[in-house]
Amino acid sequence: MFDDQSIMITGGTGSFGKEYTRTLLAQYRPKKIVIFSRDELKQYEMQQEFDHKCMRYFIGDVRDGERLKMAMNGIDYVIHAAALKHVPVAEYNPMECIKTNINGAENVIQAALENNVRKVMALSTDKAANPVNLYGATKLASDKLFVAANNVAGNKPTRFSVVRYGNVIGSRGSVVPFFKRLIEKGADHLPITHPDMTRFMITLPQGVAFVLKNFERMQGGEIFVPKIPSMKITELASAMAPGVPQNVVGIRPGEKMHEIMCPADDSHLTLEFNDHYVITPTIQFSNKTEFGVNALGEIGKPVTTGFEYNSGTNEQWLSPEAFLKLADQCIG
Repeated sequence: MFDDQSIMITGGTGSFGKEYTRTLLAQYRPKKIVIFSRDELKQYEMQQEFDHKCMRYFIGDVRDGERLKMAMNGIDYVIHAAALKHVPVAEYNPMECIKTNINGAENVIQAALENNVRKVMALSTDKAANPVNLYGATKLASDKLFVAANNVAGNKPTRFSVVRYGNVIGSRGSVVPFFKRLIEKGADHLPITHPDMTRFMITLPQGVAFVLKNFERMQGGEIFVPKIPSMKITELASAMAPGVPQNVVGIRPGEKMHEIMCPADDSHLTLEFNDHYVITPTIQFSNKTEFGVNALGEIGKPVTTGFEYNSGTNEQWLSPEAFLKLADQCIG
């Protein structure tokens, strides 16, 4: 579906943007890929790796609505990956997080509507479900904006959906490369925030494939959640550094013990498909979309009342052996 199409990725110089670009170039023949981000050094470095003739690099910030409107001219599909996502940093700099994650989301929506973009997919996070930190709260607000934008669109062709998933193995700022650096320096222990902490785990290629597939599935208004495994952080640390002691250092500002992707309070809105869940909108759409059957004809069924997709009670768990194999693929 991306052959001869123009795609824009906000925050495109990040881990996801690079992997998404790599996949698009390998599997499709896009007319244009626009990388929209604010860091000139990261754009320069990305240009050295991705110099295909279809590539375009726009310096800009999602806080700047006019720049977004200009960059989105002629674009068919948008992946909104730009965000301030470091949990403790957001706790200490709340207004900066709000400006990027909420105001920036609104700017993306307005720019897409003005340019008649066909489809917009916003990347979310497990931290947006029942948020206890500012980052999660801003992403929940962003999710609500993108869902409601389908009503705001009116007769315009633009449709908006959201993808929500867990920790990306090997991405910048994740625990895996952090532990790897400590191990390489000969650390005599690994810091663990809490011995019972769990997280959902997904690789970048898996995340990219899920987003690609959901562009085909989406009708507008869905929050797509993949079925992925969980892992205890203590087991992750033991797999990476067998025999190295683990020191409990305490939960960081804004951290949860377990992450949730489908809250129990949304169970009446949640549909289960073969390899994913869909959280349907809390609001009524003017076009009365039927979410039980997606654009690919896949059929979903309602979950039981009170169902919660929680990393601590997940039925699917990542073994230490499987984790090490994935980690080697992701970070070498």
